[in-house]
Amino acid sequence: MTPILTGCKASDHRPYGPIQKHSLKAFLSQLEARLQADIAVGFYDIASGQYVGYRDTVMMHAASTMKVPVMIEVFRQAEAGRFSLDDSIRVTNEFHSIVDGSPYTLEISVDGEKTLYHRLGQKASIRELVEQMITRSSNLATNLLIELVDAQNVTATMRELGAERIQVLRGVEDIKAYERGLNNRTHAYDLAVVLRAIVENRAASPESCREMLEIMKRQHYRNKIPAGVPEGVPVANKTGSITRIDHDMAVVFPPGREPYILVVLTRGMASHQQASETIAAISRWVWQAMESASSASNGPENE
Repeated sequence: MTPILTGCKASDHRPYGPIQKHSLKAFLSQLEARLQADIAVGFYDIASGQYVGYRDTVMMHAASTMKVPVMIEVFRQAEAGRFSLDDSIRVTNEFHSIVDGSPYTLEISVDGEKTLYHRLGQKASIRELVEQMITRSSNLATNLLIELVDAQNVTATMRELGAERIQVLRGVEDIKAYERGLNNRTHAYDLAVVLRAIVENRAASPESCREMLEIMKRQHYRNKIPAGVPEGVPVANKTGSITRIDHDMAVVFPPGREPYILVVLTRGMASHQQASETIAAISRWVWQAMESASSASNGPENE
């Protein structure tokens, strides 16, 4: 695996020492043993260049974290002139399985965003669909955008950015594909690579990367990584959740310093609530470790 998450350029901000990676791994190992579930973590500190991974190359179902790669591809194709983000497309609820091309529809009852279903046959702007896909995790918006940009192009762009294993094969709720194991998959390391590409303005133009982060900051679902940091700290995140799968990927913006990236993937938790509380606890541990590292680096003030 190419070591993308190393060698960050020196920061102009005040230095922050590294967190204790062995302590983090011990904490995560204890959580796994107690909860009898799989936990994978990727942590990358932009300021110090430190990367810490825990089971970070274990492949899991991507759930809705794959919507961030889709967003990146939409912005890149818009920049290439294929369409404008302000163009509109017709809202439909009929898609085709990657297995045999047979049609399928999405169920409003299991979608995180429901208003779009009341606009079938009408038009929505591409920009609005991206907003719905990320902030409310709209499955319908996601499938419309995947049809627009093509899942193969999404995966190809991820390879270009250095995410070597993530697979975006299809839209949401393609049951025939699911039954054959044709799923969108990722690991924590690749999602950290993707977030670093956005933060460092390599995923698209600087303007597009800033807009993508602003969209993620408007995330509606805040009970995982954002719940582990103090109130008011900006967090740009995207969650993912299906049966016995709960994830969150985030860029955290502490005041007065460069951000850090945290990806937490879980599988096999007893409930979604338990998973959310666990991810928040991991986020809280990392935040506190960053504060401790900062204090140790800065030392006592001169009198």
